Amino acid sequence: MKKNNIFKILVVDDEKEYREVFQMILEENGYITEVTCGGEEALEKLKNKSYDLVLTDLIMKGMDGIELLKNVKKEYTDTEVIIVTGYGTIKNAVEAMKKGAYTYFIKGHDPEELLIEIEKLKRLVFIEKDNQILRSKQGHSKFMLNTKNKEFKKIINIAEKAAKSNVNILILGESGVGKEVFAKYIHECSDRKDEHFIAVNCHAFSESLLESELFGHEKGAFTGAIDKRIGRFEAAHGGTLFLDETGDIPLSTQVKLLRTIEEKKIERIGSNKSIDVDFRLICATNKELHKSIINGEFREDLFYRISTITIEIPPLRDRKEDIPDLINFFFEKFKIKLKKDVCEIEKEVMDFLLSYEYPGNVRELKNIVERLLVLSEKGIIQESDLPEHGDKKTYDKEIEDIKPLKVIRKETEAKYIERVLEQCNYNITEAARKLDISRRQLFNKITEYGLK
Repeated sequence: MKKNNIFKILVVDDEKEYREVFQMILEENGYITEVTCGGEEALEKLKNKSYDLVLTDLIMKGMDGIELLKNVKKEYTDTEVIIVTGYGTIKNAVEAMKKGAYTYFIKGHDPEELLIEIEKLKRLVFIEKDNQILRSKQGHSKFMLNTKNKEFKKIINIAEKAAKSNVNILILGESGVGKEVFAKYIHECSDRKDEHFIAVNCHAFSESLLESELFGHEKGAFTGAIDKRIGRFEAAHGGTLFLDETGDIPLSTQVKLLRTIEEKKIERIGSNKSIDVDFRLICATNKELHKSIINGEFREDLFYRISTITIEIPPLRDRKEDIPDLINFFFEKFKIKLKKDVCEIEKEVMDFLLSYEYPGNVRELKNIVERLLVLSEKGIIQESDLPEHGDKKTYDKEIEDIKPLKVIRKETEAKYIERVLEQCNYNITEAARKLDISRRQLFNKITEYGLK
């Protein structure tokens, strides 16, 4: 099998024979290929999926290749176009290049000529992607926010505008969508970018320890307080304080938090002295805070205080057009980290990575790619190294026992956690570290899913 570099091509031709021939040639050479019979249908596909290249016939019924080219270049600037033409319309194809087409291919010529041009284009595309990563001072976080999804672009735009002020921001989204990455990006876009970004996972501490973590304490304030401790509010002075898992903050601490946000003053535990603090607050949670308010678990006044601007990050399954670039990014990242090269990715692996729903979102995609590289041998990424939750049977189109999506996600997460626990010999600390969650969160999951 030939090397697969996740280069996706959409073939557009109103003649079935040409569509099938191009698809066969391209797939035999390792390209992910889809076909469509006209320009209008091609634009519909582009709304839902991203392609590196559109290979389109020049003369077609309805929308012709030139019109399709104009639309692609206007709406999908990262997608290249190659025009397919006959001898009689070469002049028009040359004109198409002036309008942004990468090149043209003459029907009847050796297909190897087309493959050579596509290979050149592919190299240019991946060089540019690599350069994007290298140019970024915060390569990981900024690349994570590169998107082809229109709704996600709107959300990023809102975040950039909000960053210019000092308003409190609440970030919502499922576990693994990158809420901390988003918070760091807001900090980097703000006037406070040269000051500290301080992150606290509120779920990782007991009630008493969380208060000490946030507000600090004086020496002797309680048993074990052998020295004075500066809290996170003081540490974030002049910069940004990011409170992750805000929905898990105990009610008693919520009262103190509300007062601190309103007055911009704190008192260390064991002291009556007020200390002025200047901070920008960003909170995040995967909980539905409106339900928590109704259940008496979260203060309504605190909710309105922390949510001047609310940003909800979509799950990865709702922006699938970003998955190919994320796969490429994580492969490149872990190739360097693990000092491994990749010369071949089995087609079945790519089929899975591109079609899987990712209940664990970007974090799960990252973990799967890292696993594949760790287990790879001789530069070959094999289907057999996919985690068990990647069993295609789970995602067959014909499902006999249809279950609610929420149930499927829980079942998938339970299997994945169980697998990680097995690999870590049931070392909770190690498993929690690899899953990028706290020990307490992992214990809760083990209890919830009845794992032993």
